[in-house]
Amino acid sequence: MTRHLFSTAALALLMATAAGASDKEFPATLKAHAILPANTIIAAPADAATYLKTSGKFTTADRKRTEALGTVMGKDGVRETGLSLPFNGQPMQGFSGIKAMEDGSFWTLSDNGFGNKMNSTDAMLMLHNVRFDWDKGTMEPVKTVFLSDPDKKAPFPIVMEGAEKRYLTGGDFDVESIQPVADGFWVGEEFGPYILKFDLDGKLTDVIATEVDGKPVTSPDNATLAVQADPTKKMPAFNLKRSGGYEGLALSKDGTKLYGLLEGPIWVDSESVEQADGRPALRIIELDVASRAWTGRSWLYPLAEGGEAIGDFNMLDETTALVIERDNGVGTADKACADAKDPKPGCFATASKVKRIYKIAMTDENAGKAVRKIGYIDLLKIADPDNRKRQGGGEGFYDMPFLTIENVDRIDETHIIVGNDNNLPFSAGRALDKADDNEFVLIEAGDLLKAE
Repeated sequence: MTRHLFSTAALALLMATAAGASDKEFPATLKAHAILPANTIIAAPADAATYLKTSGKFTTADRKRTEALGTVMGKDGVRETGLSLPFNGQPMQGFSGIKAMEDGSFWTLSDNGFGNKMNSTDAMLMLHNVRFDWDKGTMEPVKTVFLSDPDKKAPFPIVMEGAEKRYLTGGDFDVESIQPVADGFWVGEEFGPYILKFDLDGKLTDVIATEVDGKPVTSPDNATLAVQADPTKKMPAFNLKRSGGYEGLALSKDGTKLYGLLEGPIWVDSESVEQADGRPALRIIELDVASRAWTGRSWLYPLAEGGEAIGDFNMLDETTALVIERDNGVGTADKACADAKDPKPGCFATASKVKRIYKIAMTDENAGKAVRKIGYIDLLKIADPDNRKRQGGGEGFYDMPFLTIENVDRIDETHIIVGNDNNLPFSAGRALDKADDNEFVLIEAGDLLKAE
């Protein structure tokens, strides 16, 4: 009996210690701030179909075609953002994954387009090589690669199936995370969810469907699902919510493994999701690069109290990584609506509370179990003693009260880069009535990076 009581107490202490470690907050200091204006529109390639020369033609609530440029006001809930669709060209926005390169540039990517599969068939998918001039506070585009499928690798008819140039759109895939390699790019995708491979010219070469423990992982937007013709029959099975696919994709330091991190938890049945440490948990799934096969190894990423999704994921070394975790809040608490169920144009419906970057450990020992969350920095209160911010924040601090913060990577031993996806023209978290810009910041986070 005495031994049993001692074990129980020790176990409780161990659990409390583990929880305390994952909740450990580390300091972060703003070192530089760069902004790409929200309304940054680029031309479609000259050989693209006329249909792709403009974008956002199907963004009304009823999805009816709207050809007249700038006639549909963007809204974040009930708040107008000041930018209207359709656009004359393709928005560069939607940055949803970033990777630092040895030459000082970065690769990033524009995601699905306007928020879902049905309204994004005229939004082209693209990758961007960019540089930052931190002194000027600007992002400098170097090269844009538009994605295409000339060899018909997609396992379904694409939007531009009959076009002379088979460019890919947000009606085909929702690309959300990127890993550049010598012969091209690995991309994590949400609709399948799939792991995609593109060559250096943006040509699709591989489409890898997702499995965990030998079972398929499928989203309701997977194009291979077919609705029953008979309403008495069961609907096709899927086990992810919409927008629950690969928001994060990391590459092992030796380049032999990819780690796909789902944005949402896998549903075990119609009422429950996978959990770890008493919290809803997201899968990190290991893919062998050479064989294009799932290894059977995976980890569970437990969400923090108030956390609802992840935004990006990059390895630091063989076993540790950075993960952005967020809630679905937007804006600051001082401008929050009194009643979230009755939002008004002059306030944020639900203010931001959880916008963090965690350092995690995923080892052989915890494969199949929860990753160890070492600690985090809070993106809602980044110290700014030298007033490096160009907008946002307040006296002595900078903040990122955006719905989606989807870019993080390490720059060196003490600095990381972080950026938002501004969901043009629908997200307004910096101001009540203005579409968010694309903001990238250089943050000193040495204590987090060296934490064990």
